[in-house]
Amino acid sequence: MSGIFISFEGPDGAGKTTALNALVPLLKEHTNKEIVESREPGGSEIAEQIRKIILAVHDEKMDDRTEALLYAAARRQHVIDVIRPTLAANKVLLSDRFVDSSIAYQGGGREIGTKEVAEINDFAIDGTIPDLTVYFDISPEIGLSRIRKDHEGAMDRLEQEALSFHQRVHDSYLDLLAANPDRIKSINADQKPEKVVSDALDVIIKRFPNVFNGGK
Repeated sequence: MSGIFISFEGPDGAGKTTALNALVPLLKEHTNKEIVESREPGGSEIAEQIRKIILAVHDEKMDDRTEALLYAAARRQHVIDVIRPTLAANKVLLSDRFVDSSIAYQGGGREIGTKEVAEINDFAIDGTIPDLTVYFDISPEIGLSRIRKDHEGAMDRLEQEALSFHQRVHDSYLDLLAANPDRIKSINADQKPEKVVSDALDVIIKRFPNVFNGGK
């Protein structure tokens, strides 16, 4: 595969998706490669259907391991339908979340075990790993306060979890960062949005100077 795979990660409220949306037009100014945006859970027709089940607010009785398996199933379909074809076509894939999210949220947050969730997803992704992961870091307290302010009560199942859950998620992300320093690069998300986007852009350009080389 000759394309580039970049994933974007972060706790709830980090502003990851907003930053990604702002990054796309900037990245397009720095490369001739086609850029494809996607997300998880979701990204393809079947995966989006699984997303609706996973994040439905009324599914409080969903078993934690069922949740983890559904995320892995959606991810597998995303890999097959979107990620691998995009990379094979020599394009740049930007994914809003990937396997690190499951390890942090289900493995750490749900306390299933990060090793166990990683093993489930190793089977699902079958060797498909991001070339770079941009991690937007923010404290659980600030992240949750942002969510409550921005969503005005309309939060999904994971966002509604207690602070202790989100603290475990944050801690798991930091463990992943420590274990994968070459792949995962951290951005301070507790800054002005413009600075967050600028920092993320710098990280990507420095990692792939031959692709994002200052303009077309």
